[in-house]
Amino acid sequence: MTEQDIIPHLFRTEFGKITAVLSRYLGIEHLEAAEDIASETFVTALENWPYHGMPAEPAAWLYTVAKNKAKNYISRRQLFKSKIINYITPASDFEAAPEIDLSQENIADSVLQMMFTICQPAIPGEAQISLALRILCGFGIDEIATALLTNNETIKKRLYRAKEKLRTENISLALPLQAEWSSRLQNVLTTLYLLFNEGYYSESNDVIVREELCREAIRLTYLLAENKSTSLPAVNALLSLMCFHASRLPARKNQNGDVLLYDEQDESLWNQELILKGVYFFKQAATGDLVTTYHLEAGIAYWHTIKNDTKEKWESILHLFNQLLRIQYSPVAALNRTYAFSKVHGKEAAIMEAKKLQLIQNHYYFTLLGELYVDIDARKAVNYYKQAIEIARTNTDKQTIQKKINEVDRRYRTKKAV
Repeated sequence: MTEQDIIPHLFRTEFGKITAVLSRYLGIEHLEAAEDIASETFVTALENWPYHGMPAEPAAWLYTVAKNKAKNYISRRQLFKSKIINYITPASDFEAAPEIDLSQENIADSVLQMMFTICQPAIPGEAQISLALRILCGFGIDEIATALLTNNETIKKRLYRAKEKLRTENISLALPLQAEWSSRLQNVLTTLYLLFNEGYYSESNDVIVREELCREAIRLTYLLAENKSTSLPAVNALLSLMCFHASRLPARKNQNGDVLLYDEQDESLWNQELILKGVYFFKQAATGDLVTTYHLEAGIAYWHTIKNDTKEKWESILHLFNQLLRIQYSPVAALNRTYAFSKVHGKEAAIMEAKKLQLIQNHYYFTLLGELYVDIDARKAVNYYKQAIEIARTNTDKQTIQKKINEVDRRYRTKKAV
């Protein structure tokens, strides 16, 4: 992996860790400074590595540089009196300042505390998610706006106000009290869910799959699952869902980088180890009486790791979708339910179900109708596919739909020739 490849990768995996550790050291009121130091650290890497070579341990190099920059920041701001005067000798030697703890345990604890700190009740939910995507995941403004279906200015305002709240409310970087676990955890899980989805189906820069985001979401969720206080059913259900979906990532693209839909995927490429981990965490989630959307989505994802077309499979998936939509309606879930409905009740019945949705701003709606009409009316199928292309947001989506049109045309010409 070259400097050009590894620095963006490390930014995804280490930016949040560095920011969390420095915020714990400096205080959450200096969150913006911690974020700036983390960003400057990667700028330093960009300036040095191409000329002096990549260090043997790139992540360790980043932490060392970030630590030195943090010390310089303390020196410039003269924070000794307010932060560490009780820990240094009267000699006031800079080197006497306590070292920043860069142990794996402290890094994990800092990230976990940051997750919950930025999900404070004083901060609106949408701002919490924006802040978490920025701080924990290193998302840029554009990426956050895309993930949350809004614009850049809105995201900038949310981030500014959220940071002001953290600074002015005198909030400490710490885990919540037991009574606050449920509400704060829900926001954390929503953020991780969004992060995984942005990786599993990305609309940024026409890259359909960004595996590093999926891995980062799994890593952060695993931090929750391995902590006794946060290893709750919803956490394990979400981690299970991620494992099941991630297991099929190697089969979602062909050698040319084209997207392969579920029916086109090579089952032998599915990661069986991740499927087994998904099953393990799904069993861990099966405690208590509460069934969350993560439980239902994990169940649906589990059935998709079984590559057969039996009626039992699709009836089970349809039943889970019905439960999911009763708990929380989602246009995407409704469309996916309709596909499962077609497998159980046939395409003609599914067309009637799909048309009830009237999701005319969603290209998946027209793609699904095209798919359902392929064996019923080829001309209608092509017309729906063309409507899907018109409103599809990425070139990758447009290319995938065009392939479907070409296939329908080929079949139609072959049929006429016969």
